[in-house]
Amino acid sequence: MPRFGPYGFEGIDETLPFVPLAARRALDRLGRKLSLEGWRSIPLDDRRRLVRAGADEQLAGELTAIVDRAVPAPAPMDVPGELDRSAPPRELVAALGSSRPLDDATWRLLRSVDRYALAKYADRSDKLVNAYDEIVGAARPPRLTHLSGAGEAHMVDVGAKSATARRAVATARVRTTPSVIAAIGAGGLAKGEVLAVARVAGLLAAKRTPELIPLCHPVQTTGATLEFEPDAMRGELLVRATIEAFDRTGVEMEAMVAASVASLTVYDMIKSADRWASIESVRLEAKHGGKSGDVRRPGERS
Repeated sequence: MPRFGPYGFEGIDETLPFVPLAARRALDRLGRKLSLEGWRSIPLDDRRRLVRAGADEQLAGELTAIVDRAVPAPAPMDVPGELDRSAPPRELVAALGSSRPLDDATWRLLRSVDRYALAKYADRSDKLVNAYDEIVGAARPPRLTHLSGAGEAHMVDVGAKSATARRAVATARVRTTPSVIAAIGAGGLAKGEVLAVARVAGLLAAKRTPELIPLCHPVQTTGATLEFEPDAMRGELLVRATIEAFDRTGVEMEAMVAASVASLTVYDMIKSADRWASIESVRLEAKHGGKSGDVRRPGERS
């Protein structure tokens, strides 16, 4: 759920033609029961305020005046108590069943509005599944596959997987001065062919990744390329590594190690001209193969 908006599973757009669960919680806390007609009579900005308020832990008292101006007027109702934070209701756990477990620890991670939403759908199995997947899925910490249940590091068992074609692309950026980038292109640096040496270093690094990253599997590499895109105006060199393999596991780490070591090699060869050059934004750009198929880096994260 966005911090101040309806849940995705509710299917309510930004015009708020229906009452989102967050707003329902706000109305409950205000002791008001509002019809759909009354909801729609409230100005949109005020409806949004009610949604935001329902998503907060505490509710501001001045919201009562907003609701009481609705036409038809809201009916008064008893204010229900908040749900127990320590454990989920038994009827909710039973409705979810074993396929969608909800333990006490996960329940405590949820916001009040999240607990409210799940409890509201306890008797609506058609809606509960989607609510659980969105709310509980976001609340649970991601599973780190290289750690056992006891938190011990181990190599992931890939023996049961089928070998398939794999491909990964990673990039890194070397930031320096425009004059150094120009010198790299012209071969004017004291150490000679900067990019040729960096390319060989990146290729060697890709093949030795399991020796550098403890939990990586050795893979059958079928192809590797290192490309360089200099931008003299910005004083920047983009390093792109593409690694291909036919194996049971991906080659993301091989690509990132190749891009990293190639960049470090560039730095080693230009440091006499610019010791304050930096290596930035080592990152995976795309991967292909395996269970996840074709995946590309999404837009920049906030």
